[in-house]
Amino acid sequence: MFLKFFNELREAKVPVTLKEYLALMEAMDKQVIDMDVEDFYYLSRAALVKDERNIDKFDKVFGHTFKGLDTLADAVDVQDLPEEWLRKMTEKFLSKEEMDEIEALGGFEKLMETLQERLKEQKERHEGGNKWIGTGGTSPFGANGYNPEGVRIGQEKSRHRRAVKVWDKREFKNYDDSVELGTRNIKVAMKRLRKWARTGAHDELDLDQTIRNTARKGYLDIEMRPEKRNTVSVLLLLDVGGSMDPYVRIMEELFSAARSEIKNLEYYYFHNCPYEGLWKDNRRRLNNRIPTWDVLNKFPSDYKVIIVGDATMSPYEITYAGGSVEHWNEEAGGIWIQRFVERYPNLVWLNPVKEGAWEYTGSIKLIRELIGGHRMFELTLEGLDEAMKELSR
Repeated sequence: MFLKFFNELREAKVPVTLKEYLALMEAMDKQVIDMDVEDFYYLSRAALVKDERNIDKFDKVFGHTFKGLDTLADAVDVQDLPEEWLRKMTEKFLSKEEMDEIEALGGFEKLMETLQERLKEQKERHEGGNKWIGTGGTSPFGANGYNPEGVRIGQEKSRHRRAVKVWDKREFKNYDDSVELGTRNIKVAMKRLRKWARTGAHDELDLDQTIRNTARKGYLDIEMRPEKRNTVSVLLLLDVGGSMDPYVRIMEELFSAARSEIKNLEYYYFHNCPYEGLWKDNRRRLNNRIPTWDVLNKFPSDYKVIIVGDATMSPYEITYAGGSVEHWNEEAGGIWIQRFVERYPNLVWLNPVKEGAWEYTGSIKLIRELIGGHRMFELTLEGLDEAMKELSR
């Protein structure tokens, strides 16, 4: 059973290794959990899944392998759940009176047999009552109801904590690579941008050194050390207005996640293409601009630069002086992009436009040539992850 589970995880592109599988088997051999389906689920997930984005794939394989939920159809075969596990769970969660009531009804064999029959008989949703599989009733089967021998189907959380089995608890399905970006997902991807160092005041207990000092000297000798901090510095340049208006929400989520995850973050706004002036407040962008030269000179070359924009504009805005649609620019936007590329070796461009459209937009092709084609990434979870890898090199 467990080897099949391991093989199906590999087939589902969950990157589990033989070492992790053996660690899980060792934990099972040493009985670190009871014979409990839910405990085994959390133990195996902790041992085999290293990235939150793979948890939903793991849930599907787990459900398919142990018949908790089917990857091919909604129907389930409850008889395939090991009976010993069901009995152990019942002993843990049900009182003696409730156990006696189950036995009076015919025991677990009757429970599983009746569930299968009702799954075959029932053709529509049912709410309330005491026989059909539905919600809010006293039937042993369904959701949001109560019965001491109940099996829960199609409910996120048990209200009465008496369900024998959780069928479809996929809490991490929004972390998959293929889904829309969100603040939580962006934070997960940005965790790659971490370089730890101990800086600042000595305000954290160094337990290992304290033990060594105490053992050597024969009396308590407390050793303090600076707190470990993320020393990565990021310069974030955000395109606003015009063709970026449809992407306001995703830009807000990206900005929020960046400020939360990256402590040493500097940010500026531009429109379409960076020119001789950037700004910090969009409401005052016309009369309170910061010279771009000041930004280039202020932040050293070890900063990691993330430019976010759709790169969709007239090619003249990139190639000609005076090409800007908002003001007369003395130098072409492409010249300023080149200056950023030369100043900061670790630079990427995140583009919310689908990658399939890049080849058909002249301005995107121009900017990719200026920054290096491998440095532009689509603003998806997968693209963001690849961009963070590029910045971490």
